Amino acid sequence: MSFFNRISTGGLTLAAGLVVSTAAFAASPAPATPAAPAPAAPAGSDRITNPVAEFAGIDKITGRIITFDVYIDETVQFGALQVTPRVCYSRPQNEEPKTDSFVEVDEITLDRKIRRIFTGWMFAESPGLNAVEHAVYDVWLKECKQKSDVPAPDATKADTTKADASKPAATEPAAAKPAASPDAEQSDPAEPDTSGTN
Repeated sequence: MSFFNRISTGGLTLAAGLVVSTAAFAASPAPATPAAPAPAAPAGSDRITNPVAEFAGIDKITGRIITFDVYIDETVQFGALQVTPRVCYSRPQNEEPKTDSFVEVDEITLDRKIRRIFTGWMFAESPGLNAVEHAVYDVWLKECKQKSDVPAPDATKADTTKADASKPAATEPAAAKPAASPDAEQSDPAEPDTSGTN
């Protein structure tokens, strides 16, 4: 028998043995396995809701690029545009970044009317995908953040409310004092004070 015949015969024997063992394995009952752990939550559930969206805008006339923070549901004006983010989502640091925000952008026209020019999702990783392109201004999402150096709109309203609450207290007349002892001299508030003026 030649060397070639031995190899081909051995190959056929090996192939036949594999077919038989595969069929036997498929027919055998599955071994009992312990309960599998619950599947991990999908990556979509790990998104983080952020209270601040950071945008970048360019004024095409001056060539100036500005970054600005906007709180969710707050409207900030950039040039003739009013930018209002409704939600801003990001992912944890250990996952692939997917930062997106649902944004509404209005334009203030020359005749002082407000016209909606954009409503949709912006993606920080693909700024050119859904950026707002205007004749003079472009705006795109940079990132979503938990904090901002800009004071929150609620904090500004709270400060105003506190100031308003303190004003009436300062202008109201003082409460009536308890009656003084009979020895103390009481002055009548209706009479002018002439004791120390000259």
